[in-house]
Amino acid sequence: MINGIINIYKEQGFTSHDVVAKLRGILHYKHIGHTGTLDPMATGVLPVCIGSATKLCDMETAKTKIYEAVVLFGTATDTEDVTGKVVKTLPVTCDENRLVESFELFTGDIMQMPPMYSAIKLDGKKLYEIARAGKTADVAKRPVTIRSIRLLSFEKDGEGHLKEARIQVTCGKGTYIRSLCRDLGEAVGSCACMKELTRLKTGRFEIGEAVKLSDVAKAAAEGRAEDYILPIDEYFGDYPKTFTKPEFDKLVRNGNPLRKSEITTEVEDELCRVYDSTGAFCGVYRRSASDGKLRPEKMFLAM
Repeated sequence: MINGIINIYKEQGFTSHDVVAKLRGILHYKHIGHTGTLDPMATGVLPVCIGSATKLCDMETAKTKIYEAVVLFGTATDTEDVTGKVVKTLPVTCDENRLVESFELFTGDIMQMPPMYSAIKLDGKKLYEIARAGKTADVAKRPVTIRSIRLLSFEKDGEGHLKEARIQVTCGKGTYIRSLCRDLGEAVGSCACMKELTRLKTGRFEIGEAVKLSDVAKAAAEGRAEDYILPIDEYFGDYPKTFTKPEFDKLVRNGNPLRKSEITTEVEDELCRVYDSTGAFCGVYRRSASDGKLRPEKMFLAM
């Protein structure tokens, strides 16, 4: 029985669903889910949850993310990246200083217009389905949080105007980097689209520790796939842990609240990991300020 998280390096050309499908074949296990879609052209960190860890998908999706992207100025496409159809070209007359000045417009809690080629649903249909049918739709702006934008490098044309810029973006859930590239182009008096995208980090998962599907396949063939799987309780490694006394194992396994007298170690923190007396991880519990009882926040009993 497999339960845990694999930090997958998603390669270009794969969808997030492709990664999940391939892992199901590699591990011969169906209960697998990813923690946030990456476009096929994008690369980088894609945590994949297995077994009971699929309950973590919503929690990991909400984590802060760091991306590195290349903005191509002077060209706009229908998909807002270089894979799409060119819909507009404009001259570029700005330099890197003006670009950096524009970052302030998109930093903080902002309203962002998502791309038409996205999985957002409108009246039961995904926007990309509407777009592929040659139709348009009135899409509302959505609140997103962009914590920082940094200029890493840039290229200029012969007249000193920007051609491309490599940026690093730290942002929250639901942010479209393609749309940010589009907006940066407009902010400097031209247009733009995204040329490259790599997710460097999401939550605790970083690109330097990510593994390719081929690595997992090799490990699985050698009977050591678990070398790449982070156990669920280690995901919550910053939380203190406690154990139930043997006579109260049934309570914790059924997700019941726990009194101080029913656990081995009193917990002062608001959140903690709870194990039964055999050492099996059961879930994350929250301590009640009113009566001191531990109540389940999320259960992770093995499937």
